[in-house]
Amino acid sequence: MPALSSLRADCENCFGLCCVVPAFAASADFAITKPAGQACPNLREDSRCGIHDKLRKKGFTGCTVYDCFGAGQKVSQVTFDGEDWRKAPKTAKSMFAVFPVMRDLQELLYYLTEAASLPTSAPIRDDLAEMIDRTERMTLDTPGVLRKLDVPTHRAAVNGLLVRASELARAEVPGKKKDRRGADLIGAKLKGANLRGALLRGALLIGADLRGADLRQADVTGADLRDADVRGTDFRDALFLIQSQLDAAKGDATTKLPESLTHPAHW
Repeated sequence: MPALSSLRADCENCFGLCCVVPAFAASADFAITKPAGQACPNLREDSRCGIHDKLRKKGFTGCTVYDCFGAGQKVSQVTFDGEDWRKAPKTAKSMFAVFPVMRDLQELLYYLTEAASLPTSAPIRDDLAEMIDRTERMTLDTPGVLRKLDVPTHRAAVNGLLVRASELARAEVPGKKKDRRGADLIGAKLKGANLRGALLRGALLIGADLRGADLRQADVTGADLRDADVRGTDFRDALFLIQSQLDAAKGDATTKLPESLTHPAHW
């Protein structure tokens, strides 16, 4: 089973792919418009960001909440064996096409690894291990094979296991659990709410007041926490919470987190 640390970005071993491959438009998240496949003007020749420590001040908040789940270094150092697209332009098109595929696979590996680590996942541990192995082998394929992968079909198979892992974990929470899957909770007043064991997959919690709320063992897969106030919120044992969700929220030192995640520097 891969370590979660290997499923996090290692910018020192990446060729700045997240600064080149995605497109973004001038907005509250980005100060400029950049087309896909074009290097951001802030990307230096050494593949480092020239304003990394000033991204929020310079209007690039979107960059601070992006997570490649380690896809950048894997594409750079494994798939293309350390061959920089700047020095070998012939690799650029293929590398840029592979990056989003690899990111999807690495994200799935992250969730699968967390699911397999849950004590309640014992009934499906073998299935999870098999899916982890299958997904890991996909990430090691050649650029040509990676570009042709049917990621949506694979994601659907993985999602079935993740849903089951979530059900098993949340079943440990006594009483009736709230089902707010995909709910529009933008700006919702949920201060001090008991959301323990709740199903919040894909919920829109943008700008929600979650101060002091209890989200232990709540499934927050894909929940949008942009600008949500999570000061004092209890995320311990929250299911499938990722660092970028926290980076997009507004918390403080009283926000309780799983041991695998950290308080963002801007809190």
